[in-house]
Amino acid sequence: MTPTAIFLLQFAMSLLVFALIATWYVAPWLARLSAQAALSVLLLPHAFRYIGMSFMVPNLNSGGLPETFATSASYGDLLAALLAIGALLALRWRSVIALPLIWVFNIVGSIDLVNALRQAEAIDYFGPTWFIPTFLVPMLLVTHVMIFTRLMSRSRIQAASA
Repeated sequence: MTPTAIFLLQFAMSLLVFALIATWYVAPWLARLSAQAALSVLLLPHAFRYIGMSFMVPNLNSGGLPETFATSASYGDLLAALLAIGALLALRWRSVIALPLIWVFNIVGSIDLVNALRQAEAIDYFGPTWFIPTFLVPMLLVTHVMIFTRLMSRSRIQAASA
């Protein structure tokens, strides 16, 4: 198998497993929590997205990792982590900016992941950072979908009651 085929298989398998975990275990559990608590749980993994800065560390990739990929993925992940932490703090403090900040985080974070995934030329150069897009990114994508679902259902409830 080519590295690209292996990458796609591992990515797809991780996405499937995380989707099953989310559907069977996480979503039913979150349904019992307040919106604030559920969104906080879903934001927590994104607070660790600074790990994506690893793409800019030369010894952690195989050399030749396209600089455009390394820079955009690293800084995109750092921005997403900072927005997630800001959203967590806003939720904790019950700030009026919490929901808008979660929307901004979720849109920016999703765009960052999609942008990184479309740069397939980087696959051959991930080296030890391979686990980020094949393991962590699928989990982050699933939680982004779960956050969007929560935000959209909340918006529909608010619109119906208005």
